[in-house]
Order: sequence, then structure tokens, then C-alpha cells
Amino acid sequence: MADYYVYGRNAVRECLRAGQAKCLHVRSRFERDPLTLEARGLNIEVRLCDDKELDRLAGNAKHQGFVCLSRAPEMVSLRELITMGKSKENPLLVMLDGIEDPVNLGAILRSCDAFGVDGVIIRNTGNVTLNSTVAKVSTGAVAYVPVCGVPNLSQAISELKDSGYWVVSSDGSAKQDYDEVDYRGPIVLVVGSEGFGISRLVLQRSDFIVKIPMVGHVNSLNASVATGVLLSHIHLARSK
Repeated sequence: MADYYVYGRNAVRECLRAGQAKCLHVRSRFERDPLTLEARGLNIEVRLCDDKELDRLAGNAKHQGFVCLSRAPEMVSLRELITMGKSKENPLLVMLDGIEDPVNLGAILRSCDAFGVDGVIIRNTGNVTLNSTVAKVSTGAVAYVPVCGVPNLSQAISELKDSGYWVVSSDGSAKQDYDEVDYRGPIVLVVGSEGFGISRLVLQRSDFIVKIPMVGHVNSLNASVATGVLLSHIHLARSK
């Protein structure tokens, strides 16, 4: 994955602190801004720019006067995720099936960081990849949550189950509510896209299929919102 531009004050701050920043482009009047001084203190090159140049670098997105060239996060292997999980009592992974919107992925990574998820698994094809929009929406969480790309989710599930993980998939057609599952132990939470849901093979390999009960007029939630609801419950259930 190639280096990319991160934009917005919060995303740039986390990029600096995660050690991924290569060069900071900043609005000229922010030359003495604390964030600019922090970059210089870290020996990051700082370039003063006008708004036209910042707009170009950020793809005309809202950058708040700060655009940073970031090293691309290194993807980890599935084996690395499994090995890292062995040192934890209740490792938690999130697997995404068919998430194509970078805003959704960024928001999911932000929730994963907030609730202590140990890694996110995506397909190498058919899923959105890590990019500047993902980094912006995640407010820097992309720098802290390990992401693993695999060629086949079903095969990845087989390897995870062989390593002791239980697979919990979220699907609106489920008969079981999400709060009826014991989330202690190694868990993989699978979330699908709003349009197509989770693929048939992944559902067949799941140990539990759960739903979020709803009482309103809309019968589905945005994928990132659903992920946040589920992760919040898992965190709460494990803390009792």
C-alpha cells in the first residue's frame, strides 16, 4: 500500500504521535500552532502552504489547515493476529464482509480502538482499503488498530476456529438477539455490508448468528453504527 495524505487536525495529531508522519503541510498562519511545533519537535519536515495547495493535497476535503504525508500502515498477517491474541484472556477480532465505504471503515476502526479490539480482518478484494478518508474518519485510529487482509474470509474463519475462536455474525435474519451470547473467550465478530449483508458461506461457518432488535420504522442500521452497538455490549458484558 502506498503512502497517503492524512488531513484534519485530529487525524494529523495522531499520525504524528504514532510515528507515521513523513512531512507536515500546514497553512502559513499556523506556523506557530502547537501542532506545528510538535511536528518540528519530532524532527518532521514542515512546509508552509496556501489553501490552494492544501486543498489539492487533501483532494478538496476539509483539512482545517493541516495535511500530513503518512507512511501507510503495515498490514499484519492472520497468523500474527492469532499470535498476539494468545497473550490475552479474551481476544476480540472484527471481521468485515463487503464494507465498501471508506467512511464506514473509518468509523468502525474508531469504535474498534475505543472498545479495545485486537485487530480487524478484511478481504484483499471487495472491501475498501486503508486510505486518507479512512484515516480522517477514524481520527487516527487507523494507526493503532492492526488490520489484516486475507484472500478468503471462510478460510480465515477455519484457521481462527482451529485456534480456539468463536465466530459471532451479525445478521438481521437471526433468531437470537445479540445479548443472548456469552462473549467470554476468543471472539470474532463478523459484520457485513448494509446492502448485501454477510455472505452465505461465512454465515454457515458461524457459531452464532445474532441480531440487534429494533422497534423503529427502519429495519437496519448503518454498518459502523451496528458495529459500535455490538462492541459496546461485548465490552460491557466482559466487564461484569
